[in-house]
Amino acid sequence: MTEKKKRQAVYNPEADKKWIEKNKERRNYLSGRSSARSFIRNKSTEEDLDELSALIMERREQLKANQ
Repeated sequence: MTEKKKRQAVYNPEADKKWIEKNKERRNYLSGRSSARSFIRNKSTEEDLDELSALIMERREQLKANQ
């Protein structure tokens, strides 16, 4: 029985740079989302969570209105 060899991952900084230049909006979105999640999980206080809940409800209403 022959085993398939797994392809080794290789970091390609040029491809990375090309993707970043081509997808600035997507990268910005992912970065902001990651920061928000990290803040909520690790640093937020009870007051922060209350304020964020209100902001989330407002944003949901805006999204519903725009559909």
